[in-house]
Amino acid sequence: MSHTLPGLLVVFEGIDGAGKSTQIRRLGLLCEALGLECVSSREPTFGQYGKQLRDSAAHGRLSRAEEHRLLLLDRREHIDTLIRPALMRSAVVLLDRYYYSSIAYQAGPELSAEQIRADNEAFAPAPDLLLILDLPPETGLARIGARGDRPNAFEALATLQHCREVYRSFAGLAYARLIDATADLDQVTAKASAALLRALMTRRLLQVDGNT
Repeated sequence: MSHTLPGLLVVFEGIDGAGKSTQIRRLGLLCEALGLECVSSREPTFGQYGKQLRDSAAHGRLSRAEEHRLLLLDRREHIDTLIRPALMRSAVVLLDRYYYSSIAYQAGPELSAEQIRADNEAFAPAPDLLLILDLPPETGLARIGARGDRPNAFEALATLQHCREVYRSFAGLAYARLIDATADLDQVTAKASAALLRALMTRRLLQVDGNT
């Protein structure tokens, strides 16, 4: 079920290298052109809890239970201080990763996907639109290398393959759209923009004639 706040929550998911940051920048410009307030953010955040998770990516992963604990704290703070206030202002929130990534990266024998989802949905507003940028992990790793970065502890080939499969499993959700991220950059933007426009019209933040 969607949240009841007046704004629009758009979540971008996909493995590293799928182009989430680029598409968020492009859709942010589209929102601005339409006269809509747009707030872009990402998870983990750069706050007190998110920083611990980001540091662990460079120095070695924490236990999945500890990652889950920190992610819940980080996400709750993020929602309270940025996401919910923006949605209350009828803004469009473009979010790079959400609790779908928690399921993809933290679920395992000691922590089920169902538990992670339940813990998050107890307080986190559901997205109006989930854009899944689908990319083979080999391509993602090549893109990471091409931009001069070295893969971190979350970017091993086997981990990315598993996460891709988890992301693809969410494609059947009514509010999800699976987009081929191997396509031309402009084609990806066109598909993401079309999905965004439909969601805006559904929430009546954008009229059919283009007037907000």
